[in-house]
Amino acid sequence: MNASERIAQAEEELALVFEEIDKREFRLTRKVLNAFRNHGVALRHFAPSNGYGYDDTGRDTLAEIWADLFGAEAAIVRPQIASGTAALSATLFGLTLPGDHIVSATGAPYDTLQSVIGTNPDVTPPGSLKAHKVSYTEVPLTAEGKINLDAVEAAIRPETTLVIAQRSRGYAWRPSLMPEAFAPLAEMLHTKHPGILLMVDNCYGEFVRDTEPTHHGADLCVGSLIKNPGGGLAPTGGYMVGKKEAIERISWHLTAPGIGLEVGSYAAGWQPFYQGLFMAPHTVAQALKTAILAARLFENLGLRTTPTAFEPRADIIQAIMLETGDRLVRFCQGIQMASPVDSMALPEPWAMPGYADPVVMAAGTFVAGASIELSADGPMREPFTAYMQGGLTYAHGRLAMGTALEHMAEGGAITL
Repeated sequence: MNASERIAQAEEELALVFEEIDKREFRLTRKVLNAFRNHGVALRHFAPSNGYGYDDTGRDTLAEIWADLFGAEAAIVRPQIASGTAALSATLFGLTLPGDHIVSATGAPYDTLQSVIGTNPDVTPPGSLKAHKVSYTEVPLTAEGKINLDAVEAAIRPETTLVIAQRSRGYAWRPSLMPEAFAPLAEMLHTKHPGILLMVDNCYGEFVRDTEPTHHGADLCVGSLIKNPGGGLAPTGGYMVGKKEAIERISWHLTAPGIGLEVGSYAAGWQPFYQGLFMAPHTVAQALKTAILAARLFENLGLRTTPTAFEPRADIIQAIMLETGDRLVRFCQGIQMASPVDSMALPEPWAMPGYADPVVMAAGTFVAGASIELSADGPMREPFTAYMQGGLTYAHGRLAMGTALEHMAEGGAITL
């Protein structure tokens, strides 16, 4: 079989799965549309602001819409937040003081956050939480990939103020967590330890399911605007959404104590953040279809994937265990070759800041580093797993899969 025949076969097998994604896209688009209508979004909300940004109605209304969509009390949605890691860092520093203790309920967090916490032995900046006398304990997931409630509770100390959890798999071969998976943890904390907040790293998970972790008891969700919720249009930014008191504390770290959310202008205007949010359910659906197609293609070639093509999904990330470094590099090169931007570049492994191993990364995106656009990467360590995500359109994802398969086959990495 050639690449086109492989893709046609996979699409035939996935028809019912794609139909369910289309239905969820409709439900979520209706939800977002209703929020825009309820808040009376108008052209005036897109206007730029400057200076301190006092009374910026575009900024403040956008945050109110986010809070509504997440079933929360308040939100921070700002272009000044440089990345998902920056949003998480601001949250952790905003909600802790020297002497406090954090528990991670999902094991080791994503590589870049380990430097923030101070657990990366190779990269521990002087400004880490550890340097600020905030202690930290990790609790692994169970063998089944679930939160270990008993172990989390056992890890809690008198000085514990925050429990964090990562919804997505990151660079780990484990299931991503559904929004409802956080409900038992939230109930345990709120019942037995009411002073402890639960923060969920929601990166890659927004609009994949009908609800978010805050609908199931999480006190906060945190993420990036150049992933799912930016819809491929937001040029930068991050968000925090959850309880009003927690959002206020974070805002003091983001700007200054006593000033908080009252300031923060954006001279470029707010239209791409509104428009990207409106497009997010559709764009996420396109990315999901691309991920599912990739899963089925490589399953049919005898390789392991997580999630499998027919499993329910909690995020847009597709992990493919490629088993050799050559396969991993050629797969990422194939994705880059099919990119609309920098298609002429062939990615090679390199020492990326914040990562413990060299990483090969394909990211031919309109917004630099935007993970809602089709990209693929992976650390150069066994079992050489590719982590693919994004796709503004399924048509592009389909074309890229064909290019990746052909590039791998030409190099002898796979046999079609």
